[in-house]
Amino acid sequence: MIIGGSLIIVCLMLLLGVSVYVAFGAVLIFIALVGDQSITGYLPTGATGIRSLVLLAIPLFMIAGGIMEKGRIAAPLVALAEMFIGHIKGGLNAASVLACGVFGSISGSANATLTCIGGIMMPHLKKANYPKGQSAALIVSASPLGLLIPPSSSHILYGWVAQQHVLKCFLSTVIPAIILITLLIITNQFMLRKYDDIQLTERPSPFMPALLGQGRLAGPALMMPLIILGGIYGGIMTPTEAAGIAVCYAIPVAIYFYRGLTWKTLAQTIQNSGVTIGVVMVMIFMVLIVSDNLISQGAPQLAKDMVYSVSDNPIIILLMINVVMILIGMLMDDISGLLLATPILLPIAQSVGVDPIHFAAIIGVNLGMANITPPTAPLLYLGAQICDTPVSKMLWPTLIFIVFAWLPTLMLTTFIPELALWLPDLLLSR
Repeated sequence: MIIGGSLIIVCLMLLLGVSVYVAFGAVLIFIALVGDQSITGYLPTGATGIRSLVLLAIPLFMIAGGIMEKGRIAAPLVALAEMFIGHIKGGLNAASVLACGVFGSISGSANATLTCIGGIMMPHLKKANYPKGQSAALIVSASPLGLLIPPSSSHILYGWVAQQHVLKCFLSTVIPAIILITLLIITNQFMLRKYDDIQLTERPSPFMPALLGQGRLAGPALMMPLIILGGIYGGIMTPTEAAGIAVCYAIPVAIYFYRGLTWKTLAQTIQNSGVTIGVVMVMIFMVLIVSDNLISQGAPQLAKDMVYSVSDNPIIILLMINVVMILIGMLMDDISGLLLATPILLPIAQSVGVDPIHFAAIIGVNLGMANITPPTAPLLYLGAQICDTPVSKMLWPTLIFIVFAWLPTLMLTTFIPELALWLPDLLLSR
């Protein structure tokens, strides 16, 4: 009764548009009343869970992403990609996808990636007569690369919840992200065949001097992911330390090199990031308590029994897990969905032989896709605002990208474990 009632309450409240942390707060009140528990007993559970040094990386990466977004750090990266492929039909679209991947590798946030790259690329795409709805849908579909390409806030949380090596979780989605980038670009090229009025960007001549000049301009921005990822995988820094270094590096680059920020606007940027961080940490606090209560009520075993009552075929079980995660992701953001789904679904996946690191890739791709899947699709509605494009014009192209890029990536990641495990095996002997 408690488990079923909790799920019904949270689903109804989220469908009504209630904030995630308020919805989970209502669940806690329900559990306290029905289960005859004291609400004050929840506080130590949440405080103990959230008091982790690993979690400090999340607000630090959010601050770094905010500084990058406002400090014009992404613009030279986009210009560099445009220089290589802007003269090809669909090249600006491809540059948008690649820019989402590069920016995502620094910010670790889908929202920051969409806000920054969408704001930079859409004026260029409109000027070159690219179809507005399709271009906006492509940027929205590529923005979850911020969740797949390391460092990723979601994988920091997954590694913490599942007690797995965070660096291995980071690496698990690198190959799926490359597959997704490739499929998004190919799908977009097929969709562009009927558009003949697209204006191509002239390739600079002579090319090499222009490339070197743009490379020098983009150099400080390109150094950021190299410093972060090199430090992490070189064993020099932990993810939390790397997040701190990212903030320290981004501030002088944004203020003195790209001049996108001043010390005054930096303070405002940090303040805005702080508001977001506060919301996220309260949300984590609430979801942790709900998750702990559901586990104590036997939710993982109940979910496992329900799944096995339908089928004991590993393929069917994995498909059912994917469907559940997509539904969870459609109702809530990636962080809440991950915190709720991991303790319940991971034991089921392990029972059919899925490695926890492999499951990190499955849940990462799932929740990334769910954030652009209607009817809720938070990234789709944010993209409509950022790209100044009606959702109605973005909906059909987004569905095409889901069917021909995201779903194939998800199926390959789910049923070919080597895609997730090869890099962790190669670089971090398991």
